[in-house]
Amino acid sequence: MTENDRTDNSRFEEGLRIRKEVLGAEFVERNLAAASDFTRPVQEWVTEACWGTVWNRPGLDRATRSLVNIAMLTALGKMNELSGHVRGALTNGCTVEQIQEVLLQTGVYCGAPAALEAFRTADKVMAEATAED
Repeated sequence: MTENDRTDNSRFEEGLRIRKEVLGAEFVERNLAAASDFTRPVQEWVTEACWGTVWNRPGLDRATRSLVNIAMLTALGKMNELSGHVRGALTNGCTVEQIQEVLLQTGVYCGAPAALEAFRTADKVMAEATAED
């Protein structure tokens, strides 16, 4: 990415810092390294817009943002993204019980199939996180 391609280099750098803090530096670096010429612009945009702008706002703490993302990603059926955000929620201080409650809530509003799949995804991530400790 050249300086002309980026609207705000400092927002990208701040987004990269926050993204690494929440999702883990290794995970983020692996995703960025795996980006092709075609997918690199969307990775950079997500880093700048999602992480550098929205996640950097003062209105919600990181734990709350994580729980909101878990609910939204469940509703959308985006289990790959959900995996990263469950790990991020744990990093951000969310408890297993809080994640469980959010997923139970999604069952009522998003339907049992979405909640069941999200529970399976979250359970796998939490088991991996426990094994790493």
